[in-house]
Amino acid sequence: MERRVVIIEDERDVARLLEFNLKAAGFEVTTASTGAEGFGAVQNTKPDVVVLDLMLPDQSGYEVCKQLRADPLVGEVGVLMLTAKGEAEDRILGLEVGADDYVVKPFVVREVVLRVTALANRLAERRARPAQSDRSGVLEVGPIELDPVTHDVRINSVPTQLRPLEYKLLQLLVSEPGRVFSREELLEQVWEMRGDINTRTVDVHVRRLRVSLGPAADVIETVHGFGYRAKRDA
Repeated sequence: MERRVVIIEDERDVARLLEFNLKAAGFEVTTASTGAEGFGAVQNTKPDVVVLDLMLPDQSGYEVCKQLRADPLVGEVGVLMLTAKGEAEDRILGLEVGADDYVVKPFVVREVVLRVTALANRLAERRARPAQSDRSGVLEVGPIELDPVTHDVRINSVPTQLRPLEYKLLQLLVSEPGRVFSREELLEQVWEMRGDINTRTVDVHVRRLRVSLGPAADVIETVHGFGYRAKRDA
């Protein structure tokens, strides 16, 4: 089955360049030049990934991303944010509103294609639920079961869907129950961001992760003044 991408980009040359290369990589591509048009295209085509420009003529990419995440029919789509803004605060804001990845202009087209492909693959792997799986290596903390091979997450034996960043955050925390990870460590290992930047994005995603975990939310503990950990005796 051919994978689908929607490009929301008002710079025509950039959109055409991405469209050509993503089609060459095997994707079915739809383009849009405004946020409203792009949101409609996503609703109509239900793509695997959206390549979303930050600076659009009618609204910001941040707002479009928020709308996508709030829509129950397309809220699980992968979002790669594409922008000329490269400051750490801008990247953090993009991740806070729900973007899965972030590429700064001017970009190498091959990198964008690889990131889109990797994001589509991760989401496809998460959706694929094998009938049987090898239970060796499964991480179990309280009611949470996480399989690092299949990326399956179960709460009280019930399959649970997580966003890619939520999954990475949970996997890191439950890999060492009881260990406190500072916000800086989480930002570096999950988001691959380093340096003296605001770490509020970690708090936002921990809150979202707890909501996704439902009855297992209390497995993730806040250690005030230090960071977060998974309960050792959950």
